Amino acid sequence: MRFIKFAVHVLIFILLTVATQLGGILYLLTVVIDRKIKINFKKSFALFVGLYLSASLLLVPLLASIFGRVALPLSGSLQPLNVMTCLLNRHYVRPELKSDLLTISNKINSRYPGTKTSYLDANFPFFNGFPLFPHLSHNDGKKVDLAFYYDVKTSGRLTNGAPSFIGYGIYEAPKAHEANYPQLCRDKGYWQYGFLTNLIPKWSENKYQVNAEKTAELISMLAANQSISKIFIEPHLKQRWSLSSIDKIRFHGCQAVRHDDHIHLQIK
Repeated sequence: MRFIKFAVHVLIFILLTVATQLGGILYLLTVVIDRKIKINFKKSFALFVGLYLSASLLLVPLLASIFGRVALPLSGSLQPLNVMTCLLNRHYVRPELKSDLLTISNKINSRYPGTKTSYLDANFPFFNGFPLFPHLSHNDGKKVDLAFYYDVKTSGRLTNGAPSFIGYGIYEAPKAHEANYPQLCRDKGYWQYGFLTNLIPKWSENKYQVNAEKTAELISMLAANQSISKIFIEPHLKQRWSLSSIDKIRFHGCQAVRHDDHIHLQIK
C-alpha cells in the first residue's frame, strides 16, 4: 500500500512538472504540509490550488526575470487564445520577443479594428533547455506559437475565437493541387505528425473559417521584423497565401507536428 501511494505521488509530481514546470514542487510542498498538520483531501487540494495560484501570479513573474523572461499579456491586442496557457505558466518569452509581438499586434489591430492576436504555447519561466511538452524547441524563451485569425463562417463576422479551444489540431488541409506534406510525413512513418486531430473535439470545426488575408499579413509583418529568424507554417499554406518569396518561412520537418493550424516563430 505504501508503495502504491508513493508511486501515485511520483506520477502526480511528474505530470504537474511536465505540464506547468512549477506544479510538481508545490505538490511536494503540499504533501509535506499535509503530513505535518494532518488535513483532509479537500483542504489539501485547496492548499495546493492556493499555493499554485499565489506562486504563479505573484512569485513566478519576479523570478522569471532572473532567467531573462517575461510574461505575455492577458488582455489587449495580444492575448492568450485560452487562459489555461497562462495558468499553466506556458506564456513566458524573452523581453525582446514580447516587444516585437506587441508592436505587430498593435499594427494589426489598427489596420483591422477589434482584432486580437492570440498566442498559444510560448515557454516556461525558468531554465534554458527545460522542455515544454509536446514541443521540440520551446525551451529558451525565444519561441512562441500564434493562432490564425478566423471569421464566423455563416456571417463573415470578425471573431477572436478559433475552431480548436487550444488552437491546435483542426487544420487548414492541403487542396488537391497543393504540396501535401501531412501525407508525405505519414507515408514516411511519422505517426505523430497529425495525431492531435484525434484528440481535439470538432464541435466548432464548421463554425469558423480562417481569414487568409489577415493571417498572411500577420506572417508578412513577422517576417519583416529583423529579430525574427524563422517562421514555420505548412508549405501548402505558404503557397496558397502567396508567401513563397519569404525565405524566413520554412518547413519544420516531419519529426514535428502539423503547422496548418498555427504559426510558429522564433527570434535570433
